Amino acid sequence: MDAKIKNIANSEVLTLKDQISYQDGQVVSKTLAQNPAVSITLFSFAKGEEISTHESGGDAFVTCLDGVGKITIDGVEYVLHEGESIVMPARHPHAVYAQEEFKMLLVVVF
Repeated sequence: MDAKIKNIANSEVLTLKDQISYQDGQVVSKTLAQNPAVSITLFSFAKGEEISTHESGGDAFVTCLDGVGKITIDGVEYVLHEGESIVMPARHPHAVYAQEEFKMLLVVVF
């Protein structure tokens, strides 16, 4: 199993929200790690962009890095602001919507 972190500097203090940029009209993602046990991805959402309702095979831990995002889990809406986190449980329908520009760190544990 390859557990290496990629696409980000090693042995360097950094600010996660600065590691991904906003792009008008787009959802941008940057994979930091991907293996059978865990997936770590940075996302940036232009205002009004979304990832529509879907399910995941693992528990998805989201931390808001910048802006305001709306997370819907089982039809219930939660609003995340910078520094706030939520867990989207495995096999529960969820969606992500950028109420404002929104950056998040997604860690999925399988």
